[in-house]
Formats: sequence, C-alpha cells, structure tokens
Amino acid sequence: MKNMDKELLKEALKKYFSGVIGVWLLLFIPAWSFAYWNGWLFMFLLFVPMFFAGIYLLFKNPRLLRGRLDAKEKEKEQQEVIKYSGIMFVLGFVSAGLSFRFHFLVLPKFIVLIGSILFLISYLFYAEVLKENSYLSRVIKVDEDQELVDTGLYGFVRHPMYAVTLILFLSIPLILGSLISFIIFLMYPLIIIKRIKNEEQVLEKELKGYKEYKKKVKYRLIPYIW
Repeated sequence: MKNMDKELLKEALKKYFSGVIGVWLLLFIPAWSFAYWNGWLFMFLLFVPMFFAGIYLLFKNPRLLRGRLDAKEKEKEQQEVIKYSGIMFVLGFVSAGLSFRFHFLVLPKFIVLIGSILFLISYLFYAEVLKENSYLSRVIKVDEDQELVDTGLYGFVRHPMYAVTLILFLSIPLILGSLISFIIFLMYPLIIIKRIKNEEQVLEKELKGYKEYKKKVKYRLIPYIW
C-alpha cells in the first residue's frame, strides 16, 4: 500500500475503534450491566457492516473514505448542527442505558425487531447513496472537480443521504429499547432541516447546475412533503 493509503488506514482504524469504545461507554456504563442485550445488538448491527464497508472503500474509493472521515467543519451553522447532533447522541445513548438499568419505559421486543429491520434496510440504502455519489463528505464543501449527481435516488429527493439517515437514526432508540431515547432522537429531523437549508445555500453558490437541479427535483428530504 502507498504511504497515503497507510495514513488513511490508520485514520480509519482510529475513528472506528474510538467510535466503538465511545458508544460502548455511553450505553453500558449507564446500564451498569453486560446483560444489556439491546446494546450488544445495536453495536453489532452498526459496527460490523461499517467495518467491511470501510475496507471496501479503502481499496475501491479512498477519496470517498477520506470525505467520510473528515469532520473539520468550517461553516458556522454546520458547527452548530454537529454540536446539537452530538448532544442528541449522548443523551439518547445514556438514557437508553438508564432505561434498561431501571426498567423504565422499556419498549417491547417486537418493536426492537422492527427497529433492527428498519436499521438494516436504511444501511443498504445508505450504501447505495455512497455508490451513487463519490463526493459525499461529512462537511459542507464542493470539490474543484465535483459533478452534479441527479440520477438514481437523487432523482427523487435532493438529499437522499439525509432521508436515509432520518430512518436510520430514528430506528436506533427502537433497537436500544427505550421510549425516552426515541423522544430525544426526535430532535434529529429539526437538526437535519437546519443542515439542509445551509448546505443548499453553499451548493447554489459553488456547484454548477445546482439551481437547475432544484427546479428538476423539487423535494429536499421526503417526496411530496418537503
């Protein structure tokens, strides 16, 4: 592997394992038990596919992997979005662990099953979005050689990745079996709306053809709604 690829591998592994450890701590310390099976289920559903997806991108599309690892947001409004998202995840995970520990507002197992199915389906659509658009980044920016994508899922809504993550993230508290956590995660639609509005301002200014694309694809997140 080239030096650049080795550096990318190190960065990917660092982010991956810090994520695993961080989520584990946020779930299992509040739960105060290794018997929190919902937590193990969620970590399996999240991190096992993520590991293999990371390996695939490392060899097949390293530029996209770099974009997904980059979290240095320059836009002020997006920095606020990241902050609110972080608060949501911390509160959501901690409350889920506490719900298990004190048996408070715990969701039934069939809801956990439904949440798991929705999560996996969303993961598949997420992979499809990444396949369709190699310029996707965690930060709001437009690369010099970036081309407008208007086919596939981008022909239905302008932000299919956010549409997918809407279902993906709202299914997380269902897997964790916590009604309180689900209520906290209802912050996400508001957070993502704020992100989209600012992102479209940037894309209109910097991405060629985006204004025409907005006229072609009218809905941002959910067809016939918004």
